[in-house]
Amino acid sequence: MAVQISKKRKFVTDGIFKAELNEFLTWELAEECYSGVEVTEIIILATRTQNVLGEKGPRIPELTAVVQKRFGFPEGSLCAIAQAESLCYKLLGGLAVRRACYGVLQFIMESGAKGCEVVVSGKLRGQRAKSMKFVHGLMIHRGDPVNYYIDAAVRHVLLRQGVLGIKVKIMLPWDPTGKTGPKKPLPDQGKPPAVPQSVPTA
Repeated sequence: MAVQISKKRKFVTDGIFKAELNEFLTWELAEECYSGVEVTEIIILATRTQNVLGEKGPRIPELTAVVQKRFGFPEGSLCAIAQAESLCYKLLGGLAVRRACYGVLQFIMESGAKGCEVVVSGKLRGQRAKSMKFVHGLMIHRGDPVNYYIDAAVRHVLLRQGVLGIKVKIMLPWDPTGKTGPKKPLPDQGKPPAVPQSVPTA
């Protein structure tokens, strides 16, 4: 049930909620290197929920994209931490490693990433440990642009055969606004300086 409150009370309530949530997660996730929380949830209230969802639910992703573009919310699918956690839950659910990795890879590339790399290490099939690497698109590994173009995350998942290591690297696209990617372009993609033309003298 929606309750009408003043803006001042709303800001105070949101601040208290975020402070208490941050304190709780700091205490609960101390060993997991917790760094912060950002609450960005939108709940739609409607009587005709089926019309809001649309047939087979295509309207929710459309509304999400419009709200992200209008209010400047970052694209969650380009977050390496979120995709690594998603891959962990897929593997825990019993999905095959190759199929799970290709699904994550395709989802990241469809979200606008320049490139993606997923590495899974451990006892994938037999008793001998090995690594499987899945790469799509462009990926840089050296130089200063790695610091602001590459988003990386490492996670570990405990399965019946042992522990698997998961590493996800996403190369963000160049964005002049700085919302979905870095503002600074790659050094090899910058525009060359304009050469002044000599004016002939009479």
